[in-house]
Amino acid sequence: MRRLKSIPLFRNNRALSYTVSAMLITGTTIILVLIASVYAYQILEQQRGLSEFEVAKKSILSFNDALESVAWKLQATRSTRFTIQYGYLQLTTDMYAIGINATVGGSTWQLSNATFPGSCGKVMYYISDKYTSFGDGYSSYILGNSSNIIVGNAGTYGRAVIQQQASLVSIQLDYRVRAMRTSVVKVGTRDVNYVDIWVIKLKTLVTQPWSYIHDFDLKAKCANIQTATYGPYDASPNAVISVRIGSTTDSGLVPLVTTSQSQVVFNVVVAEVQVFV
Repeated sequence: MRRLKSIPLFRNNRALSYTVSAMLITGTTIILVLIASVYAYQILEQQRGLSEFEVAKKSILSFNDALESVAWKLQATRSTRFTIQYGYLQLTTDMYAIGINATVGGSTWQLSNATFPGSCGKVMYYISDKYTSFGDGYSSYILGNSSNIIVGNAGTYGRAVIQQQASLVSIQLDYRVRAMRTSVVKVGTRDVNYVDIWVIKLKTLVTQPWSYIHDFDLKAKCANIQTATYGPYDASPNAVISVRIGSTTDSGLVPLVTTSQSQVVFNVVVAEVQVFV
């Protein structure tokens, strides 16, 4: 029996098949490596953005400490370092009006006007929700609480809240009003209650919302301190202090010492603190 010789065309086809297979495997491997590299880069970027958000929280809290330490020291200045690459810090204009009323018995007195204390701004940090997300409607305070007023000497003036917004997560820092009875003084036959109301008025020195990125120092400077006195008024067991900041109003009760001829005097003390880069 004669053995058939190998046909050259078949030998060439077999070699070509090996070459094509090798090319397909190599191409598939390259594509998989590229996909894995893109995915790894996205994960790395997300981790970096999340890390920046955590550092921004600490920087906001540190800046609050700096601001409160200079608020009642005229011309004192302190700063906090920020490093921002994935989000941005924004200073809002002084568009949040501050209103203060006091109600004692059946009478209410206005302790503020358009210029005193006036309006305040906010410090805001924003980052895309692709780096961190808490879910629709999320809101949580990392400093203070939602009330515009603090009664007594406990607690910080500052309040900072994390909020989930459309495609963004924000940290907002602003300042509450403190009210407290500081003394009761005998004046003739009358006991006079002195209630101090302390206001930190944050001035951002911008005419429109202004954003900052990269490395910078955010500064706080006490530019002015003013005091206005109201009263004396006839006293009752409590003074109801109502504070409006922007569109929200909250109230607090300040206990008073009451006798048959007791009175109350309100001192509103406003520290204007400039915030700038």
